[in-house]
Amino acid sequence: MAEKATFLCWSLVFLTWIVEGVYHWRRTPRGRREGARSAAFWQVGLLLVAVLVYRLALHDLNRLTEHSAWIELPGFLLLAASTAFTIWARIRLGRMWSASPNELQRDHELRTDGPYAVTRHPIYTGLLGMVLGTVLLRGLGGSLGLLIIGGAFLAARIPIEERLMSDAFPDEYARYRRRVPRLVPGLQLVRRSH
Repeated sequence: MAEKATFLCWSLVFLTWIVEGVYHWRRTPRGRREGARSAAFWQVGLLLVAVLVYRLALHDLNRLTEHSAWIELPGFLLLAASTAFTIWARIRLGRMWSASPNELQRDHELRTDGPYAVTRHPIYTGLLGMVLGTVLLRGLGGSLGLLIIGGAFLAARIPIEERLMSDAFPDEYARYRRRVPRLVPGLQLVRRSH
């Protein structure tokens, strides 16, 4: 059950990415399509390498895995909720999405509603929740690499995107940053109370 649930959730997210990417790529003027195509090829290639490394390491890492319902059920719930949140954020971002964290789309608009009113990086919040849900559902042994890669990915991309948005929308993004937490909903409220 755990393997099917994780496969289904991650497949839904990847399918959404592909459909959204093709839809918006077709609506992009021809001159701007080449960069988008190159970025898409790099992403698919990195995804395939990650899946290959994960599958090769899975046999040895599964020995570190503890399976019990009290860990797997919260993992499944977190994975399912985070999948829905990630898809909602990706669809809401629409044509503003870019494969590169330091590139804005032409006529870029700052999204601050829907999932972007919950966190400034709802796609990353959703992906992080999916990774944590996968770890709880599948076990740390089988998902350790995913956790490490996911953490490194977020640590690298978020500061770049924050600078880009601050440069592109200085006043509006400063107000948005004060109002909406970066990654974890409710974390600002905890910090303010101390």
